[in-house]
Amino acid sequence: MKVILLCDVKGQGKKDQIVNVSDGYARNFLFPQKKAVPADAKSTSELKSKEESRMFREEEEKKAARALAERVKDTVVTIRIGHGADGRLYGSVTGKDIAEGLAAALGTEIDKRKIVVKENIRAYGNYAAELKILGDITAPFVVSVKE
Repeated sequence: MKVILLCDVKGQGKKDQIVNVSDGYARNFLFPQKKAVPADAKSTSELKSKEESRMFREEEEKKAARALAERVKDTVVTIRIGHGADGRLYGSVTGKDIAEGLAAALGTEIDKRKIVVKENIRAYGNYAAELKILGDITAPFVVSVKE
């Protein structure tokens, strides 16, 4: 019997796959536990439309991520911070500080965990940073630390 899995089933397949299982396994285990539905014309057409909408949504997310990457690219985020008598910074510049500066520059919310700086920022100057937006889509930008 062909069924569409509604969740991952160990030894059978992953969610939204059409698999061939024995009639007893389908009737006595998969259907009562709501882990599968019969693969008739209606449910397969629903599966196809669900897959198409998922693909469309992923494409829209990628377009938005690319647009954000273009806006972030070559942006200079200026962070002003105080220093001690010897010219060293009080503490260091964190991802939260950079995210706030980038959000102010772009006018959009930025998650601090998506910002990658290759070195700790503990002195004045310019530093290369990168924003990981979605999967393999990244955008380089510059962090400028000033008095």
